[in-house]
This record gives sequence, structure tokens and C-alpha cells, in this order.
Amino acid sequence: MSRSHLHPVQLQSMGPQDALTTLLPPPLPPQPAVRNPSSHPWASQCGPPPWGLSCLLALQHILVLASLLCVSHLLLLQNLPQGELSYSPAQLLASSLFSCGVSTTLQIWIGSRLPLVQAPSLEFLVPALVLTSQKLPLAIRTPGNSSLVLRLCGGPGCHGLAPRNTSLREVSGAVVVSGVLQGTLGLLGSPGRLFSHCGPLVLAPSLVVAGFSAHREVSLFCSTHWGLALLLILVMVICSQHLGSCQLPRCPWRPASASSPHTHIPVFRLLSVLIPVACVWIISALLGLSVIPPELSASPKAPWVWLPHPGEWDWPLLTPRAVAAGISMALAASTSSLGCYALCGRLLQLPSPPPHACNRGLSLEGLGSVLAGLLGSPLGTASSFPNVGAVSLIQAGSRRVAHLVGLLCVGLGLSPRLAQLLTTIPLPVLGGVLGVTQAVVLSTGFSSFHLADIDSGRNVFIVGFSVFMALLLPRWLQEAPVLSTGWSPLDVLLRSLLTEPIFLAGLLGFLLENTIPGTRLERGLGQGLPSPFSTQEARVPQKSREKAAKEYQLPFPTPNWSPCIPQPLRCLCPLPEDPRNEEGGACEPGETADLLLGFGEQCPESSRELRSQ
Repeated sequence: MSRSHLHPVQLQSMGPQDALTTLLPPPLPPQPAVRNPSSHPWASQCGPPPWGLSCLLALQHILVLASLLCVSHLLLLQNLPQGELSYSPAQLLASSLFSCGVSTTLQIWIGSRLPLVQAPSLEFLVPALVLTSQKLPLAIRTPGNSSLVLRLCGGPGCHGLAPRNTSLREVSGAVVVSGVLQGTLGLLGSPGRLFSHCGPLVLAPSLVVAGFSAHREVSLFCSTHWGLALLLILVMVICSQHLGSCQLPRCPWRPASASSPHTHIPVFRLLSVLIPVACVWIISALLGLSVIPPELSASPKAPWVWLPHPGEWDWPLLTPRAVAAGISMALAASTSSLGCYALCGRLLQLPSPPPHACNRGLSLEGLGSVLAGLLGSPLGTASSFPNVGAVSLIQAGSRRVAHLVGLLCVGLGLSPRLAQLLTTIPLPVLGGVLGVTQAVVLSTGFSSFHLADIDSGRNVFIVGFSVFMALLLPRWLQEAPVLSTGWSPLDVLLRSLLTEPIFLAGLLGFLLENTIPGTRLERGLGQGLPSPFSTQEARVPQKSREKAAKEYQLPFPTPNWSPCIPQPLRCLCPLPEDPRNEEGGACEPGETADLLLGFGEQCPESSRELRSQ
């Protein structure tokens, strides 16, 4: 085992920058401040991850996904009345995994084309908790009168008068409404037009608030056993940071070739989630500390093989309250997903996602939420911030890995008993994984502020006001009396929107950024890369930048049949009249096989020595 020389490095230096610079004839002179070996992704230098390593990386994303699934399902099931659920929680978990797998596969194939894992994000959980916490009005007969009047259920046993699964059916109806609304917005091209007006002062506060948004859930899970949680966090930090540059001398997943006889792998950084989880999981099992909450405990009714299909338990219940919660879900999930697109593209040093990629991505996320709601899942699908944080942590992003994540989710969704294995992971382990990945998202949000003039009084006010109010309003509503306007659907809509931190941060940042006067330089517009890379990016030919932009294009050629595309759907694909795509056409299959430029190439001779990812 060897160790490479370490250098200070900024997070923004990740991505295929070397792959772009190697295309220049003649080669550029060395720039030590920019070409830091410890900052370049290992996969972009040594080709696509081999299949064995890709499976391990996909398993890591499944573990991150399991933390979100267990958090959302556990909090939601705890909020339901006793005996409300008439079927096994394992089937509920399996239906969510199945919809996540289908949505992830579609997202990578014809969606945004970024290696994003779709998961039931916390933006769906907040409206679902609001919807289930407010009692339904029940028809009761008043004494001395034969007429029926509506009264709010106030007694502890009022839920027993309602049919079983009513609350979950109503939440599933809200998920369907959110998917339809989100898909409609994508088809109309609204996300792409709005995203073009979102500069660093809109995205950075959203990322900061996204990192903070899960701190309550993380503390809840870690508090079940702080010793295991701290041990997991310690091992993850050691593997990803202190041992991140340590490599194995040979790649056991790929045979050595003549051009690359000594492929090295930064195994500790690549597996900085899987190794700590496996170690702490084994320790907790040996000490007998693995505790499964009763809401997620195994049930003998859970089948080994099961094909999810709509209406198996009951159809979603559409009520005015469900429509109001669905609107809140759609707006919050769209804001979160656009932030995920920007974050993932920035981590991989790709151009900002074009409007057509944003439109396709949100349209397919809406389709995934509709599928989840029809399958009875109480949570929709959206791009997962923790999984993007895992990409930054291990510094490897590949469509191959994301495709494998989708297939594994579908496979687990077809077997509730296998899906139940995810709930056997100790809660402090899941909380630690979620905490570390969210911390990476938070730090990326802070690092985005320097793209604008942060010393400007205008920018200081926008950042501080957006972040503080996005964290204050949800806390105030928790402490204040229940918001009541006299109409239950409006109460659900307002309470759901005002308790969504990411939506509040994005909305406030967008309004202030686009209404307060400021120069383009002050606002950070047109600063696609950090300042250390501006000069180097300016030297890259236009053709190389277009090749990077083609990573967002569809995997099949669109110019041939673009005249046949209906006018309302032209916002979903790059058309020849788009000046950024005048040379048109889709990439060759080899160019779009993996996201990072340089995948498929052999390791250069200079990279045979250990290089951190």
C-alpha cells in the first residue's frame, strides 16, 4: 500500500477537467495550483468503474437510500393511529423501493442524464405529516336533531370511526397530485425557464438549508445509541479523508493490461460508506445492540416474491386536503430537485444543466411520483441530496453505478422480505450515514457563496435573510398555535409550504435576487466555474465545451425527427435552433456510456501512481 503526496485542494476542483485539457494540442504547461492529483476523480482517469467495483458503489448508494427510507417511513408510521395500517410495513417499503428504482432508471436514460438516485425525500414527508396530524371532520348525529353536521374530531378514539388505511390513502392521493403537477410543469418548460434565473445567490442558500434540513431526523436516529453513531462517523471520516489517498497496488476487479499493468484504486475513499457500515453493523450485532423499531419490524405476512401493482390495497383517496398537500409536495420537490441538478453538475465540473434537461428531469420525477402513489406508497420520488453527498464524499459518479442502483431497487421491491433486511441496519448507523452525507451537501452550499461577490451588502442581506427565515418559519409554526383559516385544505397548504425549509430558501432567494438591483459581476452570473479555473476554462476550445454539454442530451438523435415533435413538447429536447447545439446530434454511444468525460479510456502512465479520487 502506498500513499501519494497530499496537497491542499478545494472541492470545486472535482470533475473531468483533466479530460478536457488533454484534448488540447499542444498540451498546456503544468499548473500545480489547478492540477492537483488529489482532486481529480479516479474514475475519470482510469476509465469506467469495473462491474465488480460498480456493484459495491451501487450497494453504498442503497445504504444511503435506506437511511432516507427508514427515516421517512418510521416518522410517518409513528404519526398514524394505532391499527391504521392493515398490511405489512415491508410491503410499504417494497413499493417505495420499486418506484424509486423505476424512477432512477428513467431519470438516467431520458431524464436529466445525471447519475442521480431517486428517493422519497423529506420534502414529501413534511406535507404527509401535516396531512395525517390534522383530524378528518366526521359526520356525527347531534342529540335531539335528525340532521347531520360536520364537527372536528377531538377525542382520542375518533380515528376508530374512519375506515382503515384512510390516512395513508389520502397521503397517496397527495403524492399522485404532486406527480401530475410536477410532470405538467416539466412539460410546460417552466422549470427550465426559472432555472436560468437562478444564480449562486439562489442555489447556495438552498443547498445550505438542505444540509440543515435533516438535523432533527439525524439526531433522532443517532440518539438511540450515540456510541455506535459516533463510531460510524469516526470511521467514515478516517476512510474518506485520512486514508483517502491510500491505494491498493492491483485492481482485483479488472485484469491488468499492457498499457496499464499497475492500476491503483483509492479503495478506502471509494468504499468510505460501505466499510464503516459493515464494521459497525457487525460490532452492533456482536454486542446485541441492533434494535428494530416496532413500526418497521418483520411481519409473517410479508411475502418473499411480490409484484407491486396499482390498487392492490386500495386506490388513492383524492380529497381537497390531499390536493392541497400535493401542491405543496410538488413545489418543494421541484425546488429540491433543481438544486440537486445544479449540485451534481458542479461536483462533476459539467456545464450548468440546460433547460431541456431540467424539464425532462422534473417530468420523469413526476411520473415516478404518480407510480409511487398508485402503488400505495405514501411518499413520492425526487432527486436525493444524501446520495449526491455520497458522490462528493467518494468523488466518483457514473451512470453505470446509478443504473445498478435502479436495478437493485426494483429487485428489492419485488421481494418485501429482502427489502425488510434494510430495516435490520441499526438506527444509529443509518443516522450517522445520513448525517455525514448531509454535512457534505451543507459544505458545498457554503463553498458556492464565493462565486458571487460575498462582500457586497446586497448579497450579504440576500444570503442571511434567505437562510435565517427558511429556518425560522418552520420552527415558529411548531411553537405557535395551529394555523387556522377556517378551511381545512387551505390550512394544510399553508402549513405544508411554510414548514418546507428548502422551498422557503429557494423562494426567498429567487425573489430577492431578481428584484434587488445588482450588476452581473456582483450577482455571480456567468461564473460557471470557481475563479481558479476561469483562465483554464477559457482556453478550452468551444468544441470541447460542447462535448461536455452533450452529456445532457438524449441517448438517441433528435434532429432527424425534431419536426415531428409537437410544439408543447419541444422544451424537453435540444433542438437545432438552440445555439449551444448547432452542431446537433447525440453523442456516440461511447461518449454517453458514463457521465464523467474520460470514462472508457485507459489509465495514463502518469496516473499509475496513487491518485486520490
